[in-house]
Amino acid sequence: MAIDIKYFNTFILKKNVNDDDTSSNASFRSPVFAGLPYNPSNYPLFLTSNTIATGRVSLSTPADSDPTDRNWVVEESRIRGGFNNTEVGYGVRAFLRKDTNDQRHRSNSMIYSGVFNSLTEVNNTNVFPTGEPITKSVDPYYGSIQKLHTLDNNLAILQENKVSRALIDKDEIYSAEGGGTLTSSNAVIGQVTPYVGEYGISKNPESFAYFGYRRYFTDKYRNAVMRLSRDGLTEISQYGMKDFFRDKLSEINDEFSLTTFSCTYVGIASPTIPSITVSGTDVSKIQKGMIVKIRQTNNTTIEALVIGLLGTGASSMNVFLNVFPGSPVGGSIVFNYYEKDKVVGGYDNYNSNYVVSLQKQNNFLTETTGQEGILSNYYTTAFDDGANGWVSFFTYKPLFLASLKSNYFTFFESDIYQHYSTVNIGSTARNTFYSVTSDSSITFVFNPAPSLAKTFKTINYEGSSGWQVKSFVSDSTGAFGTTSFFDKANEVKSYQEGLYYTDGVPNRAGFYLKQGKYYANLVNNSSGNNSGIDGSFPQPGEVFFGNATSGIKGFLATVKLSTDIATDPGGLKELFAVSSEFVRSN
Repeated sequence: MAIDIKYFNTFILKKNVNDDDTSSNASFRSPVFAGLPYNPSNYPLFLTSNTIATGRVSLSTPADSDPTDRNWVVEESRIRGGFNNTEVGYGVRAFLRKDTNDQRHRSNSMIYSGVFNSLTEVNNTNVFPTGEPITKSVDPYYGSIQKLHTLDNNLAILQENKVSRALIDKDEIYSAEGGGTLTSSNAVIGQVTPYVGEYGISKNPESFAYFGYRRYFTDKYRNAVMRLSRDGLTEISQYGMKDFFRDKLSEINDEFSLTTFSCTYVGIASPTIPSITVSGTDVSKIQKGMIVKIRQTNNTTIEALVIGLLGTGASSMNVFLNVFPGSPVGGSIVFNYYEKDKVVGGYDNYNSNYVVSLQKQNNFLTETTGQEGILSNYYTTAFDDGANGWVSFFTYKPLFLASLKSNYFTFFESDIYQHYSTVNIGSTARNTFYSVTSDSSITFVFNPAPSLAKTFKTINYEGSSGWQVKSFVSDSTGAFGTTSFFDKANEVKSYQEGLYYTDGVPNRAGFYLKQGKYYANLVNNSSGNNSGIDGSFPQPGEVFFGNATSGIKGFLATVKLSTDIATDPGGLKELFAVSSEFVRSN
């Protein structure tokens, strides 16, 4: 083909069509430019038989154009094709010869780019000149850097085993007497000064949170929860919770593990949306972000990302993928995902608490307190600086914690929840997390006159109606062989739930109310069997036991009070004081 060239210029005539398309409609394809994304000119795509297979979006064909004309492309090197106009070229290209291209991981170093100034339109954030000192390293002995946080124009560096402070855009000069004076400097990151104390953030940067001038995090390696403030590092886990965090943090595994399970392939849920329907007992394990592997009939395996879920039943679910699935072999699909134990931390601006959630993929070791076994894969608790202690456990397991202004939010799966909502106060608002309602409870110890063997006769409390005694258990009275013995009481029903009628006369099987105070007698419930299952059977030499006696014998007693489900569900229930009447045991 001959083309009349008006000016002395360079032209390139291309007809570059996807050669992989062998269908009869191959000529209806737009040109494919080597090294560029598909259809860079945004011309409409013309349908072929494999449009669905390739996952390309369908657009209608323009009626006033011949699609074959789109296959010819003319490129020229001069702007507007004018004689001696500006020629399009590659421009200046930087060249740097490097003897080796090995990748290096400097886990204990920081690197920074050029400056960004919106006023002068200077943007050097993508400039990393190797000829200038753009790196700052900390002591590798203390492990990798896990978290960086700026506050008051200073940088906090949290390594696995150390916490340090670095000055930004300034340096510090120390006198002979040891005093320090700040001075201006052209160093982006100035002198690094470690805080006193061998503490770090381990490998749990997700535990970090801050409010005001205080920063909080956990140190799994030392079984501690830390606060970094103006007075330095403080181990706040020792305020009444040292044993708890020692036991629970030691069980946290900070290494990723691969989990694999299979589901049964049912079919494509939609011919136009990349989704499939699966069934089986493991569909409840499917989560967004998992990788699904599908082995197709041609023995090829494709991998797809789970980007959405739609439950259709107890054992069936629609799974939305980022690519169109094929037909699997044998009707089985494998789901893979990596998981690790987490320590999720955040600050609750509304209630002024640091909230930390210890989360295991498997359950923590079983604890036994009296008759009450505790088995859980998470513990969520809160620290209050005003009380200087840990004030509560919570029944929710968050994926992420955050505060915005005066509101507190948590993330669960793909949803965001606002806490302390004022919607439906007095009906179902309180004690409801992620659409699940739980009771509130408080566990404490009665230990008056510690050296006196006593019998606890009653339980009394001041507060709102709706509280019940879930357990009242004495301390162990000593081991006989392999068995320890203790006393326990029947559950005490709340004022409302304990109401019953006999011949129209109201009676109470739980708490009574008199002069604004709730009280109840304790009925012994030590079982009469000798199986040794719960340790509450009669002690050697004991003649009267169980409901044949009144009260609970022991030096001390562990008591758990909780809210009921019948009295004003979701409403406000307050508890001011709890007491017990006791006598010397005979």
